[in-house]
Amino acid sequence: MRDTRTWILRGGAVLVALWAAFYIFRPQPIPVDVAPIARGPLMVTVADDGETRVREVYLVSAPLAGRVLRFAGDVGDAVVAHDTIIASILPSDPILLDTRRRSELEARLEAAEATRALATAEVTRIEAERDYARSDFERARALAARGIVSGAELDRARKDARTRDAALQTARAALRVRDHELATVRALLSGPATGTRDTTDAHEQDGCCLEVRAPVSGRILRIFHESEGVVTAGAPLIEIGEPTDLEIVIDLLSTDAVRVSVGDQALIERWGGDAALAAVVRRVEPYGFTKVSALGIEEQRVNVVLDITDPIEKWQRLGHGYRVDVRIVLWREADVLRVPVAALFRSGNAWAAFTVEDAQAHLRRLELGKMNERYAQVLGGLDEHDTVILHPSDRVSDAVRVVARANERDRTSEGGASVTTTE
Repeated sequence: MRDTRTWILRGGAVLVALWAAFYIFRPQPIPVDVAPIARGPLMVTVADDGETRVREVYLVSAPLAGRVLRFAGDVGDAVVAHDTIIASILPSDPILLDTRRRSELEARLEAAEATRALATAEVTRIEAERDYARSDFERARALAARGIVSGAELDRARKDARTRDAALQTARAALRVRDHELATVRALLSGPATGTRDTTDAHEQDGCCLEVRAPVSGRILRIFHESEGVVTAGAPLIEIGEPTDLEIVIDLLSTDAVRVSVGDQALIERWGGDAALAAVVRRVEPYGFTKVSALGIEEQRVNVVLDITDPIEKWQRLGHGYRVDVRIVLWREADVLRVPVAALFRSGNAWAAFTVEDAQAHLRRLELGKMNERYAQVLGGLDEHDTVILHPSDRVSDAVRVVARANERDRTSEGGASVTTTE
């Protein structure tokens, strides 16, 4: 009897030990991060740093060598075309004008006349384009009233007409600048020839200075010579522009620039305001240039120019040369079936992901569409409300047991997109 009890106790102990060993060494489920498959917005963009700049900047240079007097104005002051004096220059002694100097001035006069002729031809050309754009707009408006053309066509015709009007104003302003340059050279050439200065106001009649006036209206963007000093002919004095007429330039990698088209929408972020600004691509420059990155790598870059479409009240604090972040929208859909990029990996030549079904991982090969840095569009292989494994490790394989980690929650990201994170 005692032997029987002993064998029973020994057998029970062995069974307990075997059960404990099985419990301890049995395969444990692999803890994983998971996220549900759901529908939502998806946007594909190309992004880089950009810089604001005044659309038309006028650099005023010294028309002759001499001593420029101290400038009393400040950056940001308003100037009026042909009225505001932006520099007073005491010319060099006319006696120093020798034959070589006179020949140089005559050559400058011919160059100024040729430049003015080019500017006049440009005005004529743009006037013709403006007249054609206006006629095209009138035809589109008449056809739109009869329902023959769409509203989009009418808006494009209206935009083209306004663009040509603005281009004509710019060309006429450039022509006025050339007129001023030509008059300056003529004054320089006529003064030394007679040994006297060409006086046009009280100061010059007193033998003081040649006063340089603003060629266009706007504001002073930059002052090169604030203190009195000697300058040579052609030395920059002041930059003038209109800060409310801003554009944004972004230099993209050439491989990204070929994906951008005129008219693409863009978002201006991290410019200092509370919300992103809307913009549109106006021009993709056809000329690329080499730029060395911060890592010392030579890159081919292309300038892309954008116009801000939001009202000026939203961005009136922006100025010339401010840094901004630009995201150009290449593709956007409001409702697509999407999967987090963190769940994707390559399986052979196809994309794949692990789904969780009945506490087991299952390999799914996927057909994907558009993709950004966070989500990919699902065209096949997954259904809505499926659960995928994020960042699968090499321990995860098909049919292996898994368990979702606790404390998971969905966070709403910008633009309505959600991402699953593990705390």
